[in-house]
Amino acid sequence: MKQRFIKIFKVFLVLLMVYLLVFQRDLVRKYVVNRIIGMYYVNKGDRAYHKHKMAYSIEYYNKGLTYFPSHYTAWFNLGNIYVAYEDYYSAVTAYQESIKYNPRYVMARMNLGIVEAEKLGNFDDAINQYDTILAIHNKAWAIPFLFSNKKTSKTNIGLAYYNRGLAYSDKALFLNDSERNEKNGLLLQAANSYENSRKILRKNSDVLYNLALTYQLMGNYRDAGLNYCRAIALTPMNYEAHYNLAILLRRLKHYKESVDELEKASLLISMKSDDSDRTNYVFGVLSDVSRLYSDYASNDMKQNLDIYNKDNQEVDTSEEKGKKHEDEDYIKFDTSSGKIVPSKDLDKKMLMNFKNCPSMTYFVNEGNNEF
Repeated sequence: MKQRFIKIFKVFLVLLMVYLLVFQRDLVRKYVVNRIIGMYYVNKGDRAYHKHKMAYSIEYYNKGLTYFPSHYTAWFNLGNIYVAYEDYYSAVTAYQESIKYNPRYVMARMNLGIVEAEKLGNFDDAINQYDTILAIHNKAWAIPFLFSNKKTSKTNIGLAYYNRGLAYSDKALFLNDSERNEKNGLLLQAANSYENSRKILRKNSDVLYNLALTYQLMGNYRDAGLNYCRAIALTPMNYEAHYNLAILLRRLKHYKESVDELEKASLLISMKSDDSDRTNYVFGVLSDVSRLYSDYASNDMKQNLDIYNKDNQEVDTSEEKGKKHEDEDYIKFDTSSGKIVPSKDLDKKMLMNFKNCPSMTYFVNEGNNEF
């Protein structure tokens, strides 16, 4: 009985193939032959793509997509190549085609949103893509010891919130002062997006930096300062965070802390940037704030002469005797050259110095009503 059934099934398959080849040639060509040819060229495009031979990739992908137009990953890779060539309108078209054939393709929507917002200024279209990503509930699943998409799915949600925050922020910056209410509303949307992103991307300093910048624009100086300090703790060599925190502290008349942050910013920009105009500008701001701090300290000294009277200061040196100065671990005297040279631990000490944010305590302890 079983063998008879198998024979009947084989006969049925043969008859079906004959029917399709004779009476449904167009259907066979479209869904079988063309797909095989399309996959062949897409595969060649993939190999060229991974070897960074972009011109060949474009040629093979376009050829493959004429035979197999619903191959959404080929459209996605084609969009990435157009971005590399700065052909953003072609990139948008490619990403849209990818989404057309797979509406749940998160990365295509993410890249489309980035191009729309950051390259073409179509902020509303970008925000729509990010909102769609957040509305997509891709199932998290895992094969023990082999594969899991839980972490990736969660990260994509965090990135969608982050990029949505950037789009709202950029849209707000394009508005003029007469549209202040709308601008504040967009900044609030941006801050909410960054806050949601921060809950997921906990160690992403870019999220914290942009959240701080948004709060600073909104006039929420306490939360701005807190998040600048958090960003600095993660990426202490980011001069923008030090500089913006310094400007915030200057506004709050904390001149000493502002000078400290500007000194760090000026050192970092002089080390990393070839932009002499920007470097000179930062040094100019440092000079201005240093002058303000000097004037402020002088006035304070006049009002509190007893504090600055050295004769009244008692210095306890009992614990200092026989104690090696901590800097001796970081600088050494080179007897061969007669010069003081940094030890291998100097970079570590510098890094710790840049990570230190003395104003953090101030922002933690003070409420918004104090600003």
